[in-house]
Amino acid sequence: MDHAVKTVVVGYGFAGREFHCYLVRLAPGIALHGVVSRNPANRDRIEREQGCTVYGSLQAALDDPEVELVVLATPNATHADLAVQCLDAGKHVVTDKVMCLTLADCDRMLAAAQRNGRLLTVFQNRRFDGDYLTVRRLMAEGALGDVRWVEMAWQGSRAMGGWRGQAAMGGGRLYDLGAHLVDQLCLIFPEEIETVFCRMRLDDASTDTESEALLVVGFEGGRTGVCDFSSMAFADKPRFYVRGTAATFTKYGLDPQELAMRAGDIDAACEAPVRYGTLTDAAVSRPVETCAGRWRSYYENIAAVIRDCADPAVKPHEMRRVMRVLDAAVRSGRTGEVVRP
Repeated sequence: MDHAVKTVVVGYGFAGREFHCYLVRLAPGIALHGVVSRNPANRDRIEREQGCTVYGSLQAALDDPEVELVVLATPNATHADLAVQCLDAGKHVVTDKVMCLTLADCDRMLAAAQRNGRLLTVFQNRRFDGDYLTVRRLMAEGALGDVRWVEMAWQGSRAMGGWRGQAAMGGGRLYDLGAHLVDQLCLIFPEEIETVFCRMRLDDASTDTESEALLVVGFEGGRTGVCDFSSMAFADKPRFYVRGTAATFTKYGLDPQELAMRAGDIDAACEAPVRYGTLTDAAVSRPVETCAGRWRSYYENIAAVIRDCADPAVKPHEMRRVMRVLDAAVRSGRTGEVVRP
């Protein structure tokens, strides 16, 4: 493990504990060196659960010459400033999604990575979801024909809690799960983005974040992507609804890796055949076995990038493209107008 990339996770909330600490520990070539927590009450718990160094401040971790990689599992509104601070201290950086809140902050972060010669990337683990991989496989096989329309939905029946329910902290479903869906959409349709429209509603008095967000992205050549987010959905829409010239693919439900991971064994994740998606053409509908997801791949790639100069799974221009859409979506949501980003 001496050659492993020594990693510090900043924040020990749900994302830091259940996602980042867990997945870093699974990846060969990378090691959980420490956790930053400003809460003294958490420190004994972290030492007991993780068996690693606990830093009382980010600066203490940055002052440790053994630390190479910093993972920011902090509220969304903090990512930009903290990432620049870490990069200027000579550390590689992973931010949880969303990368930041504005395109200007995105550019500031990318500039810091460039001038310091360090890796900056975003935790887009859902590039390794089985349902998304299944869509990409069907597209590669030509089973859908020319894909012209993609709808994705991620919904719940109550407002988000904690800092995720606070607009000032960068909360809300658009920045949270929207960061994943927009990333997937931008990979499915690599064409130039022409228009962005977002209809947002604040219908829940318990929060100042959106209760509904409907995002429509127009791509060059007439392709259309729709992302639907809701905190008032008591019945789910399809997670994926993909229309091509030869067939339509419909898939309900979420990737099983998160539930398996929270139960302590991500490798036990398995989707039952009853949850498979359906491919429908002019003649027949048939079930499509879901590809196996593999969130492990994300931090395995990070280790390979830092140690072996591999290509990052999530590249700078891809991160910026996602932020172009999200930045434009927020502006559209405020004005009610179509934005040309």
